Amino acid sequence: MATYILRRLLLMIPTLIGITFLVFMIIALAPGGIGAALRQSGGQMEANSAAIREAYLEDRYGLDDPAPVQYMRWLGRVSPIKFGTRDQIDPTGEFIRSPKLPKEPPLWEWFIDELPEYPEVEQYTFAPDDNEERKARLYRRQGTAYAQARAGAIGAKANLDSLLGFVAGEAGLRNIRNSKGKIKYENIEANKSVFENSGSWNEIQAAGDQLIENYKIAQQEWANLKSIFDAKPFPEAGVGLVGSVSLSSPDFGRSFTKSRPVVDLIKEALPITIMLNLIAVPIIYFIAIPCGMLAAVKSGSLFDRLSGAFFIGLWSFPIPLAGVLAIGYLASDEYFGMFPVAGLHDGNADTFTYLPSNGPDGWERGYLLDLVWHVCLPVLCLVYGGFAVLSKQTRAAMLDNFNMDYVRTAKAKGVASRNIIFAHVFRNSLLPLITMFVSIFPAMLAGSVVIEQIFTVPGMGRLTLESINLRDRELLLANTMMISAVNLLALLLADILYAFADPRISFK
Repeated sequence: MATYILRRLLLMIPTLIGITFLVFMIIALAPGGIGAALRQSGGQMEANSAAIREAYLEDRYGLDDPAPVQYMRWLGRVSPIKFGTRDQIDPTGEFIRSPKLPKEPPLWEWFIDELPEYPEVEQYTFAPDDNEERKARLYRRQGTAYAQARAGAIGAKANLDSLLGFVAGEAGLRNIRNSKGKIKYENIEANKSVFENSGSWNEIQAAGDQLIENYKIAQQEWANLKSIFDAKPFPEAGVGLVGSVSLSSPDFGRSFTKSRPVVDLIKEALPITIMLNLIAVPIIYFIAIPCGMLAAVKSGSLFDRLSGAFFIGLWSFPIPLAGVLAIGYLASDEYFGMFPVAGLHDGNADTFTYLPSNGPDGWERGYLLDLVWHVCLPVLCLVYGGFAVLSKQTRAAMLDNFNMDYVRTAKAKGVASRNIIFAHVFRNSLLPLITMFVSIFPAMLAGSVVIEQIFTVPGMGRLTLESINLRDRELLLANTMMISAVNLLALLLADILYAFADPRISFK
């Protein structure tokens, strides 16, 4: 058993890589590619300003690299085994990586004989009385200075690209831009004489000189920031192993659209989804399994037919329609008005006591009862569709076992019907129920997108839907990784439970 579990755990690694790579490439191949929402978030702006913004986003997030390169960079961050300079963790829990080098300016040979080398900067040393807050403030200040210097170089590059594109258009040059509208510098270089003889050559020279000057400033600010980073203003992440190899917790990055660490967003949404499912799942099992057992014992009876028809009818009713009707009738003041429309708490819930009590204004339901009141409708919509599948699965599995020889033998020996049902038939009917049980765990993480969206519940389903709509790469990949890992572990748990439920199953 131990060898089998170890083998399955090792096989999960390439499976997770394949799943996340497939999702990553789907995002990359979608219209606009990775970071499309980022590029569009600036709204309507001048062409030059839009180009500067797009170039800045590409430089900051590496969006101009090929999709496989971006994926490998992301995989390196989430892998617990890391290579190279160790990351550092600031007081907010964010991973701080070694500063990224500014990119070499394109066509620099046109404007300067030799590209300037990176300046030599003395190793920065913190004063003995520098506390963590001052170290963090100093690093952030220098990080801002470097970001501004990089933005200046990016803006100068965008200005140069605009001039090159204008001159190329006037000269009728073709194949100057790629499919994404970016300048193909190798083709520009091949037609240098066209630009030298144009009336805009002086402007191109001035733009190139400005680009080189801004690049020098960015080099200096990078050297200053790298010196402070090497002084370790924050604690290093993980533990060092051998040489540049270290072991650290995964870094899921920051959400593109929310500008917050992905882990923090998941920590806020995950408990809500788990809470809803921990309420809904026991209700489904405590009703569906006994009904399925009773329907199997009384197969063909009135109860069997009525319960089956009733559960199938509930299963056939669309959940979105049920949610809308629940809000329109059960939550609307024009009809019953028994439940709140949306959310998990009343607007004044922070002033409530935890348990119901008698306050100055009379009886108050308290924070806990207020939560129960708000989750009634979402849980109702989560529950009613699950009765049919589980009860029918229980009924079918038990009917198969009722026809087995060991049941007839037990009856012939005079074993009590109660013992036959619970100790023999039901136990041997557990395999399909185990399969359905372990599928609950990934569902608990994924949440119910429809229900959370209808009732404005800030759970994992709604968070995943937002990440898809906004094409938030970091958030979507983190959700995919987590749900896939739990799904694979749940399948492994099912195989282990099979061995305990049925002695005939062995993994030796």
